[in-house]
Amino acid sequence: MKGIGKIASASIISNLPELGYMTNKQASALVGVAPMNRESGRYKGRRKIQGGRHQVRTVLYMAMMSAIQSNPVFKGTYQRLVAAGKPKKVAIIACIRKMVVILNSMLKDGVMWEAPKATN
Repeated sequence: MKGIGKIASASIISNLPELGYMTNKQASALVGVAPMNRESGRYKGRRKIQGGRHQVRTVLYMAMMSAIQSNPVFKGTYQRLVAAGKPKKVAIIACIRKMVVILNSMLKDGVMWEAPKATN
């Protein structure tokens, strides 16, 4: 996948050996990019990311900065979220969550990354 280099792949392999053997929600929570609600009764708080494995999250943040420039899937997602009014860091974390879900599905199904074809 464009954006995932040698360091990011080594970090994912060493720090997330469970990837590919769990659900997508569990994978994003394990990395720490799943939004957690802060609600109780009438109180409606903001959603935040918390917990997870911060080493992987840090490496994937830098990988996403590269992927936004080179991968059309994440570039489009990031631009759509920023255009919708999301803060840039929130959009980056949402793209990281999407990347984790895609990587988990790729490992689960045993398929390689294929860039989407442009349709006219």
